Amino acid sequence: MADVTWELRDLRFGYGREPVLRGIDLTFEPGHLYGVVGPNGCGKSTLLDLLAGHLKPGTGRVLLNTVPAHTLPPAVLAPLAALVPQDGRFTFPFTVSEAVLMGRHPHIPRFSRPSQRDLDAVRAALETMDMAHLAHRSLNELSGGERQRCMVARSLAQATPALLLDEPTSSMDIRHGLATMAELVRLVRERGRTVIAVLHDLNLAAAHCDRIVMIDKGAIHTSGTVSEVLTPDAIREVFGVTAQTIPHPGSDRPVITFTQEP
Repeated sequence: MADVTWELRDLRFGYGREPVLRGIDLTFEPGHLYGVVGPNGCGKSTLLDLLAGHLKPGTGRVLLNTVPAHTLPPAVLAPLAALVPQDGRFTFPFTVSEAVLMGRHPHIPRFSRPSQRDLDAVRAALETMDMAHLAHRSLNELSGGERQRCMVARSLAQATPALLLDEPTSSMDIRHGLATMAELVRLVRERGRTVIAVLHDLNLAAAHCDRIVMIDKGAIHTSGTVSEVLTPDAIREVFGVTAQTIPHPGSDRPVITFTQEP
């Protein structure tokens, strides 16, 4: 499995005349779990779409392994990076198993049936996301959190060296949210994957991510380690709330408490 590295240089993007991202310089490398944080509307989801090659930069570059991401055809992109969107919708009433099997399409030759390896990958992904007992359930019958777990399972079945996830745990209960983040950490540690997740829960990001990118008004406010980025000053400047941090008793990672500013 090939590694995936993204390089963003002086990236600028906007919808029409409305700027969304400006002056973005970042590198995302294998073996790291990156958390992208920032207020609503700051450009986080747009950043993922640019990384996935769905959008063309206004100016600047988004390079995936030295090639502009937006120039790569889907057949080349799909085996490299899986995207878990914020709101995964399906037009037809697929079953959970059928939806997860879609993640195997980049590995199945045209006009061929899924191999045993494909079916095994689907089964493993369902078990990892605690969805095996729902394999034959229609997606229309799932709760929001269950549907979200199905979308993550589909990306795991896709078996790509890179994962892009837009708020992957926002609808999940605590147990499944923590289990999902633990699986992302495992993929980074044991498989050397490149994982980039947009997260709203700063404590979830602090507990699991290696690097944090904090975006404010379309620009990078701070980028670096958890301790470098998730500081009370940065949180106040970007989110407009008062924050205090204390070290977690089992690690040197910060635990954050918040107070609404008057």
